[in-house]
Amino acid sequence: MSAQLNQHLGKKLRLKRTSLGLTQTQVAQAINVTFQQIQKYEKGTNGVSSARLLQLANFLKVPIKYFFEDYQDFAEQNLENVSKNLNYSFLVKIFTDLDMSEKNKIFEVLKSQTSIKKAI
Repeated sequence: MSAQLNQHLGKKLRLKRTSLGLTQTQVAQAINVTFQQIQKYEKGTNGVSSARLLQLANFLKVPIKYFFEDYQDFAEQNLENVSKNLNYSFLVKIFTDLDMSEKNKIFEVLKSQTSIKKAI
């Protein structure tokens, strides 16, 4: 994990912790580490493992993506592309499982939509 990402995650951790009025010790006890470890996470000295990040997110009641928001390499567009790819894969799987008559019905609907768009 890059030092820049570690620092970003640490800043997000500190921001959320302080906004909730929690001490480093309280957070440390909640995820079963020392307060020194929380200090190192917040300074970006140590990287946060995915398991620890999940524990922190659960304890602080934030989604995992909270820690990556505003990070230069984390773009919503990338997430949208992943989502589109997953949706496409899902649709292909469903379509593949259809029988031929159901597939033909879908083709007919798509053809009618195409001809409507051409008329407009």
